[in-house]
Amino acid sequence: MRHRVAGVKLNRTAAHRRALFRNLVTALLEHEAVRTTDAKAKELKRWGDRLITLGKDGTLHARRRAAALIPSATVVRKLFTELGPRYAGRNGGYTRVVKLGVRVGDAAPPADTRARRPAAPGR
Repeated sequence: MRHRVAGVKLNRTAAHRRALFRNLVTALLEHEAVRTTDAKAKELKRWGDRLITLGKDGTLHARRRAAALIPSATVVRKLFTELGPRYAGRNGGYTRVVKLGVRVGDAAPPADTRARRPAAPGR
């Protein structure tokens, strides 16, 4: 039984999985869109939303926690100066997964993970 077990294994070792998602979340925050498989995209959404929540917090502790996961200092800076303030009025749901059908080579289900646009001021 997998009760209360968060995350996916994706047939990888723990170190490989951590490196994979560190790289994917760095690319997501840098380019604000990433194309990958559906299972990875769903897990990437969890990682991205948590980091954007840290960016909204803006404390030194939050910055150090983000820097522990994101290898690029410029992406950490972007997270705290652009993305955090952009989503200040939004409570969660900063990224979304858009399914793209099936991939031609191996019939894997690809998906885009994108950062959402901020809500309009009147909404």
